[in-house]
Amino acid sequence: MENEIKVVDAKERSRYEALDADGSLMGFVDYRLHPGVISFLHAETLPDFRGRGVAGRIATKSLDDARALGLRVKPACPFYQDYLEQHPEYADLVKRPGEESQ
Repeated sequence: MENEIKVVDAKERSRYEALDADGSLMGFVDYRLHPGVISFLHAETLPDFRGRGVAGRIATKSLDDARALGLRVKPACPFYQDYLEQHPEYADLVKRPGEESQ
């Protein structure tokens, strides 16, 4: 199943999207870019695809991209807040309140 999920940065829509092998939308996370920071606003997995690890794949790709681009992460979405608590390997990306952008 994992090989059938492709995660892409749909920059024109300011969101990461998970697509199945047919190119159908499985889930997404909306984001907003600020200087040096990416805010993840709302994550959603479409009902037919829930329970397949779609949201986790989106989170991993988007956080890996943020790291590669040198961005700090502001997890405004409850899913991202929980994901970051459960995955301490991304803790260094989290923008703390009052922290200046780098």
